Amino acid sequence: MWKDFSKSYLKNNRASGMSIMAAALAASMFLSLLCSCAYNFWAYETERIALREGDWQSSVLLREEGEDPSMLLTLYLFILTIVALSLILIIRNSFEISMNARIHQFGILSSVGATPWQIRICLLQEAAVLSSVPTILGSLLGILISVFAVGATNVFAAGVVGRHEAVFRYHPAIFIFTVLISALTVLVSAWIPAGKLSRMTPLEAIRNTGGLQLRKRKHSRMLSLLFGVEGEIAGNALKAQRKSLRISTISLTLSFLGFSIMLMFTTLSSISTRYTYFERYQDAWDVMITLKDTAIVDFHQTEEVQGIAGIRDAVVYQKAEAVTFLPEELQSGELVSLGGLGTVAGTQKTEGQFQVSAPIVILDDTSFLNFCSQIGITPELHGTIILNRIWDSVNSNFRYKEYVPFVREDGKTAMLCRTDKNQGLEIPVLSYTQTEPVLREEYEDYALVHFIPLSVWEEAAGQIGEAKVDSYIRILSDGSRDSGDLDSLEKQIVRLVSQEHRIESENRVQERISNDNLIYGMKMILGGFCVLLAVIGIANVFSNTLGFLRQRKREFARYMSIGMTAREMRKMFCIEAFVIAGRPVLLTVPCTLLFIQFSVTASYLEPMVFWREAPLLPILLFAAAIAGFVALAYYIGGKRLLQCDLNETLRNDALN
Repeated sequence: MWKDFSKSYLKNNRASGMSIMAAALAASMFLSLLCSCAYNFWAYETERIALREGDWQSSVLLREEGEDPSMLLTLYLFILTIVALSLILIIRNSFEISMNARIHQFGILSSVGATPWQIRICLLQEAAVLSSVPTILGSLLGILISVFAVGATNVFAAGVVGRHEAVFRYHPAIFIFTVLISALTVLVSAWIPAGKLSRMTPLEAIRNTGGLQLRKRKHSRMLSLLFGVEGEIAGNALKAQRKSLRISTISLTLSFLGFSIMLMFTTLSSISTRYTYFERYQDAWDVMITLKDTAIVDFHQTEEVQGIAGIRDAVVYQKAEAVTFLPEELQSGELVSLGGLGTVAGTQKTEGQFQVSAPIVILDDTSFLNFCSQIGITPELHGTIILNRIWDSVNSNFRYKEYVPFVREDGKTAMLCRTDKNQGLEIPVLSYTQTEPVLREEYEDYALVHFIPLSVWEEAAGQIGEAKVDSYIRILSDGSRDSGDLDSLEKQIVRLVSQEHRIESENRVQERISNDNLIYGMKMILGGFCVLLAVIGIANVFSNTLGFLRQRKREFARYMSIGMTAREMRKMFCIEAFVIAGRPVLLTVPCTLLFIQFSVTASYLEPMVFWREAPLLPILLFAAAIAGFVALAYYIGGKRLLQCDLNETLRNDALN
């Protein structure tokens, strides 16, 4: 009997069934996408770790580094649980609207002997029939979207150095798990309103008016001031719907807040990267080659690289770590006037002298001689050039650094020691300078950097410093520096150098493109989640407005009985839509402005530099899209409501 009853209802109420099917499709698609992406990320991390040392060592490496991919599954399951609970709250509205429309019907059935358990089972079997096909289709659609997501990730991160390409992977167990969790989500979503409906007494169900109830009326001062009586009535109607609109309020607010802050953050990050990296070093390099695990003394192709057609300047260099001991009296007068090294850098004295980091940059002999000419001294290869500057942290910030001389410039020799020993070697000082060689390097703020030629390093390497494992080749081209020229030049250098050495190569234009692609990819991914949250909120608004016929026809029939016109009721709808769409904006704007103020201040960026590039248009378009869909939902619901015979509704209400 119950099967025939459900079959008849579903056949004659297809619109209600379509709403439930759409909710099940969306839920299963999102859960499938999440599961598929999580599995692919887990597989990618496993493969990445295994490739470091070879597959046969992967399990040992995982234990040593604490990067066990199976630990990621706990995080994925936690996220999946949160998402499933969120979806339960969302799609519950679709079931609740359909079920509440039948309260009177089930009240009659209950009065003739139907038990609450039978009513609940009837509703659940309807939910199972309606959601079975959409659940399968949604799971397949989620897999398809994840395929495109992996492909898009490869496109956005194509130029990232050291990254291996992601390959889409899937397992039948993931599909089974996705279908089960989707079905469970849908059934739990149906169980909640079904349980509430089945617990109603027959009399409550038969006499149910289905209207909105406001326990305590409150004066909506702002809406009343702006829109008059209609604003007051709309404010009370919104308060009565507060519980049913809670999901939309939270979802729309979080989506707009997340979208705004995400765009502001990526814009600020892009500006910072451009100022501190790309624009700062745009004339310092065109191509960079990293010679992996290669000391500069073992690289014998310097002249061949420097002789390649199209290269204006090529520098081969390696970095090393050393320390020096600076007596207090050798500090420069400018540094002393700032309070000395202890005040500027927080360095403590030991027996009347400071231990200072002294990074070493070892240049090939030709490049060192060119550097000598650049700073105006006689070119020679028998000493060091000291970068004699220190950041004035008292009077400047890290964004706009100002420097003062570090030491007095009357010293003729410098003592350099290995970091693990207190004994070192004195080497002649050829010059002090505040001009650094043209390299893509960031030097320490409170260090005394030494530039030495390869000849000196070969003689005293074991005594004056501890070399790092890699060497570098910095290339400046003499061409147009467009993408095609640099790609061609990079390939020539790679062909020459890679025959004998393991290398990594970068070119400036491609690095900029890769950085832009990564930022764009981050915007797409995070923006997609924000759009999803907005869709959840808008779906909740549509669910409520499509339930107008059940919820509000008696309410508006009573308004008509006291003389309210259709035009005034339309004004009420507009006010409600305005409040629902405007509330997320009003809540988001102060939070976003505080975030911008904090971020710009913390990064020491000029406010107008940021505001000239602030992504105001995309944010306004996002807000307009939310407002447009909310308005559309109210237009559809209001149009259906006003087309009803409200006078007939009022007469029926009087008979109850």
